[in-house]
Amino acid sequence: MKQTVILRCIDCGKEYEPSAIYRCSCNALLEVVLDTEKLKETVSRKLFDSRLWSRREPYHSGVWRFKELVHPLVSDEQIISRPEGNTNIYKHKKIREYTGIKDILLKHEGENPTGSFKDRGISPGISEANRLGMKVVACASTGNTSASLAAYASIGSMKSVVFVPEGKIAMGKLSQAIAYGARVLEVNGNFDDAMSLVQKSSNELGMYLLNSINPWRIEGQKSIIFELIQQFDWKPPDWIIVPAGNLGNTSAFGKALDEMKKLDLIEKIPRIAAIQAEGANPFYETWKNKRSELKSLKNPETIASAIKIGNPVSWKKALRAIKTTNGLVEQVSDQEIMDAKAIVDSSGIGCEPASAASVAGAKKLLEDGIIDRDEQIVCIITGNLLKDTDSTINYHLSNLKGIKPKYSNKPIVIESTIEAVKEAIGL
Repeated sequence: MKQTVILRCIDCGKEYEPSAIYRCSCNALLEVVLDTEKLKETVSRKLFDSRLWSRREPYHSGVWRFKELVHPLVSDEQIISRPEGNTNIYKHKKIREYTGIKDILLKHEGENPTGSFKDRGISPGISEANRLGMKVVACASTGNTSASLAAYASIGSMKSVVFVPEGKIAMGKLSQAIAYGARVLEVNGNFDDAMSLVQKSSNELGMYLLNSINPWRIEGQKSIIFELIQQFDWKPPDWIIVPAGNLGNTSAFGKALDEMKKLDLIEKIPRIAAIQAEGANPFYETWKNKRSELKSLKNPETIASAIKIGNPVSWKKALRAIKTTNGLVEQVSDQEIMDAKAIVDSSGIGCEPASAASVAGAKKLLEDGIIDRDEQIVCIITGNLLKDTDSTINYHLSNLKGIKPKYSNKPIVIESTIEAVKEAIGL
């Protein structure tokens, strides 16, 4: 069966053949449209379950196991994969007690090859670049995208160029981009300035742009939901809670659930809650005030650098996802984020600050009476603990301005005696 795939404008509906384009002539974003009626003839729960634990490339990947729903146009030989996905789901008594939710689980996307969910979107995106014969790929990034792009470009023998806001990227993420061989350009400004420059540069210099403006990025990130629900034996949870920055995941999750319902892979659609940081909350303000247009923030501020974005490119797609799933948008403070992070970390799971917004959001939604304590909740953990070690250390040392470390675990300096050890550990 030949699969028909088109790119369609989310505003005017104009259609395009897949190529190195990201926006419609009306300047709105494009999205990948699959022929779900044709797909019904071939895809099924049984097909995807048969590929579990496969050693055959590319189906051993948690992204490419769902190839028909992610990128049916690329050949197996064109796929660039590490592989990614196959991330675990965790539960812990401490997290249940902290949030007050009996059945709260964490899906840890920090277990991807470069330590964040970005690998899921970069793999199909860079595979499309390979299909199109592109030689140079580029992105703007607060850190995780640059790390992922650099790694996958090197695997695919492509040149990568990453634009990062000068002095506003965690060193753990910057070190990855440098180590993996990217040409790193530090832009004088914030993420939105870097995003503007990379779009102009890509258009003029012929680089293939791999930010979430690229529709194939969203297709790859859908696999988080495909895999999650497969892990639940195709029975969706009540809520899926996700940190919200540039809104690629929120967009991807809504699209994935809509497609799964149309393909009879699920019987119900869970609700999505997108959680923003208070200092970087333009999507929350848009949703809360029922605005028809997003009002961007010129200088977003939050310790959660991965979601420190004032002008999220995917807001229209994300708003549609919230509406499709009868979901909502919430905001949490940096204090709430770092306290939730401390709980996740001390549970032996660990995460970067932005990831903890999902757990902080779950706690807040329960306290506000929106989530029921008996509902099944899955929080998406988007990045690895080691992505931003400075914020972790400074929280426990009480060095974060405006944040009181309720769950501090400060190192203790002792004398070199057994008595000092006994006193320090309380024996």
